[in-house]
Amino acid sequence: MSRLTHRALAAIGAAAVVVSLAACTPTEGPTAATGATWVTEGKITIGTGEPAYYPYVIDDAPETGEGFEAAVGYAVAEQLGFAKDDVVWVRTTFDEAIAPGPKTFDFNLQQYTITEERAENVDFSSAYYSTPQAIITVESSPAASATSIADLSGYLIGAQTGTTSFTTVEQVIKPTAGAQAFNSNDDAKLALENGTVDAIVVDLPTAFYLTGVELTGGVLLGQLPADAGISDDWGLVLPKDSQLTADVTAAVDALREDGTLDAIAAEWLGADAGAPVLN
Repeated sequence: MSRLTHRALAAIGAAAVVVSLAACTPTEGPTAATGATWVTEGKITIGTGEPAYYPYVIDDAPETGEGFEAAVGYAVAEQLGFAKDDVVWVRTTFDEAIAPGPKTFDFNLQQYTITEERAENVDFSSAYYSTPQAIITVESSPAASATSIADLSGYLIGAQTGTTSFTTVEQVIKPTAGAQAFNSNDDAKLALENGTVDAIVVDLPTAFYLTGVELTGGVLLGQLPADAGISDDWGLVLPKDSQLTADVTAAVDALREDGTLDAIAAEWLGADAGAPVLN
């Protein structure tokens, strides 16, 4: 995978404006909405998975800035006025971060699709990445010859529960046996390898990685059409009604507008060539 130098691109973005009012207590960070506070005094705390996977975080070490979401996290922090040394990483499970209640992070990123249901419990920034869903299998699977969504209806299709991928199986593919649920993409991949399921659904960047690196004889059957009705815009997760949501969203918007997010995606996720659309 080619690696562009994204720090220089991230620096192009305009620095976030410091907001302060004399009548209010100063906030504990370079930029924050009036009255907002940071989880860690004087620093920004970013949540990621346990573990965090390639290509989103390289070698499960987000502090290196290596990997798509590690790089996005640092770019947002920089846009908010934080130096790299002022970024603190914490770990959460996927479900923990979007459950109701107090959080250990200022924002969290683990490929969270923005949905109305999740937004009842947490805030989202604007989207930092949009991706279609994709269907993958292995050469030895009977599903390897499928060329349409209808061809897949009779097979066992799995995905990580609680994700857009799982919803895609249920609502778009609609296999006769129902969607096969797994706790993680790793569990779904293992089931595919041992023949427990015939194919699995993941987001497109993960599909490229699994079929190109992880799976022996991996086959990317194709991506689901944009009009399939399943949105997969990824947003940063913040505590519900966080006073930082507007600032974090403004930072994401600035990084999108100046091309930084596209550059980071090109570096770590590559192009989407080679994934035909299944109808």
